[in-house]
Amino acid sequence: MGNIATRIDDRGWSAEPRLPVFAIHRVPDPDPRELGLGSLVGIGPAMREIFATIRLLAPTAAPVLIGGESGTGKELVAREIHRLSSRCNGPFVAINAAAFSENLIESELFGHEKGAFTGAAQRHAGCFEQAQGGTLFLDEIGEMPTSAQAKLLRVLEDLRIRRLGGQHEIPVDVRVLVATSKDPRQYLREDVYYRLSVFQIVLPPLRERGEDIPVLAETIVSAMNARNGTRVTFIHPDVLGLFGKYAWPGNVRELRNVIERASIVAGTGGILPKHLPPTGFGTPAPLKIPAQADTANSMTFQPGQRLDEIEAAYTELTLASVNQNRGRAAIMLGISLRTLHNRLAHAAGKLLS
Repeated sequence: MGNIATRIDDRGWSAEPRLPVFAIHRVPDPDPRELGLGSLVGIGPAMREIFATIRLLAPTAAPVLIGGESGTGKELVAREIHRLSSRCNGPFVAINAAAFSENLIESELFGHEKGAFTGAAQRHAGCFEQAQGGTLFLDEIGEMPTSAQAKLLRVLEDLRIRRLGGQHEIPVDVRVLVATSKDPRQYLREDVYYRLSVFQIVLPPLRERGEDIPVLAETIVSAMNARNGTRVTFIHPDVLGLFGKYAWPGNVRELRNVIERASIVAGTGGILPKHLPPTGFGTPAPLKIPAQADTANSMTFQPGQRLDEIEAAYTELTLASVNQNRGRAAIMLGISLRTLHNRLAHAAGKLLS
């Protein structure tokens, strides 16, 4: 725990910067037991310290405040704490506090009775009831309205809830884990902050985990092969070199997206630099507007041309570049396959009208 404490400043949150360590050669195959903890991957000292902290906290009932930038894996940490706890056979319920309005968050947390408000057609069990005997993970807790924070604090103290419109309190047996990508001291009530932060785990950004990138990359490639049916067997050292120099503002989530795209474009063999996004990871290529459309891979647009016409033409050009493989085209365009289908159907409908 000593190293974890040194990463927390006098406000109890900020982490000291770490210099990345990176080698562009392929990482030797290590003992699988040394790659990480469950679904968490890391071989560097920062992550090893976090794994040790998870193992220490998992058997307890203490609340844990998990911090770190978006995409660092906060929910994975919560799931590992649950997996290693005595509650592992109970439910793991995750809720994003930022996804609900002030009027709905209390209903989602505590439930409501039939007729409690307009539209409450039947009784609804909230997340605390759904997580009975297990773990409730509240992501982006800093986005929770102050009024709901006050009620959450009372539940944490009494382990009893009351549904909206209800007359009776209901005992709950739930462990609460919370996460935030912001400084919780600025967004949480002080009493809520101290109640939730009995322990803190602060995940380092990927730019401070250079030693973990090769292992993360190979793990993600294996997962993408299983998911997408690709047969990628290695990552070229030049690609790993580029990964080591990039700042990764989207962290591990961005690395996963980049590798998924590259593995689909490559299909088989190795991921080479040419399989990466052409203008930076996570950033789609800018629309090239040549002076004249003299090849099948170029396009000409006029000022004032409708955006839907440009979008349709660019979509068709992308499809042509991958031999009408819609899955690969969707990845290259940075959209879902369903969105691509909808765009094509919309364009076809306009042609028929």
